Amino acid sequence: MTRNAHVALVTCFNDDETVNYQATRAQARRQVAAGNDLMVCGTNGDFTALNHGEKIRLIEEVMDEVAGRVKVIANIGCPATFETLQLARAIDGLGLHGTAVITPYFIACTQDGLIRHFSTIADAVTTPVYLYDIPARTQNHIEPATARVLARHPNIAGIKDSGGSTETVEEYLAVAREVDGFEVYCAPDHLVLWGLEQGCAGVVSGLGNVAPHLLAQIVSAFNTGDLETARDAQEKFAVLRVDLYKLGYPPALVKRALYMNDPSVGLSRQPALLPDAEQDKAILAILEARGLREG
Repeated sequence: MTRNAHVALVTCFNDDETVNYQATRAQARRQVAAGNDLMVCGTNGDFTALNHGEKIRLIEEVMDEVAGRVKVIANIGCPATFETLQLARAIDGLGLHGTAVITPYFIACTQDGLIRHFSTIADAVTTPVYLYDIPARTQNHIEPATARVLARHPNIAGIKDSGGSTETVEEYLAVAREVDGFEVYCAPDHLVLWGLEQGCAGVVSGLGNVAPHLLAQIVSAFNTGDLETARDAQEKFAVLRVDLYKLGYPPALVKRALYMNDPSVGLSRQPALLPDAEQDKAILAILEARGLREG
C-alpha cells in the first residue's frame, strides 16, 4: 500500500474576516507542489467559524484549483444530522476522494446515535464517507465497536483518528484488518511515522501547513523503504510540533506561523488568536531555528 499525507488546509481570511478564496487557492497550490494531498474545512481550516455557503464554495474552489492532481477530503460534519446531510448532498459529485464527517459537537450522543448519524449521511451520497473522531473537541467518541459496525456500510471508507491515543488507533486498525477496504488515517503530528508503521493508510496533518516538505518527506521516505530518512524527518517534525504548540492552541499557532511567512493567509475569525508581539517573536525564532523562515 502506498501511504499518503493529507494536509488540513488553512482557510485564509481578508482583513474584514471575509474568506480570501484566492489566498486559500494559493495555499492549495503550495501543498500540491510539495506532494501532499488535502483536507478542506478541517480543524485547521477554521470550519466551526464558517457558514454553510462558505464551506461549499471553499470546497468548490479547492477542487477547481487542484483539478484532480491530488486527493481531496472535505470535512462536512455539523452538530445536527440535518445540516450535515445538506452539506453532503451539496458537494456530492464534485469528485472528492471522500467526505470526512466529524462527530457531532455540543450535542451529547449515544453510540447508537452516532451509528444513525453516520449511516444517514453515507446512505444519501455517492462520495465515500470517512468517520472523524476528535473527542477532545467534540466530547463525542466513536468507540471501536461502533467503528466496527459502521465499517461494514458500503459507503463508509474509513476513519480519521485525531484523539492522540495509540491504543485507539490500534483498535481501529484491528477493525481495518477485519473489514476489507476500511482505512485508518492517523492525525496527531507526533504519530505520523508510527501510524504508517502500524498500517495506517495515511495521515492528516495540521502542522503540514507550516512544513509541507518535511511532512511529504516522512511519507515518501516510508513508501520507498528509506526508514532512516523517514525517522530523521519525523524527529524534526515532532520537535517543531513541541516548540510551536507549547505556545498555545495548536490550530491558531499553525495559522500564525504560516502568517509569519505569508501574510495573505490573514488572521482567523474572532475570538481566535490575536497578534501578540512576544508570541510572534517566539514563533519567528522557531521558524528560523528549523530552517522554515521564508521571504
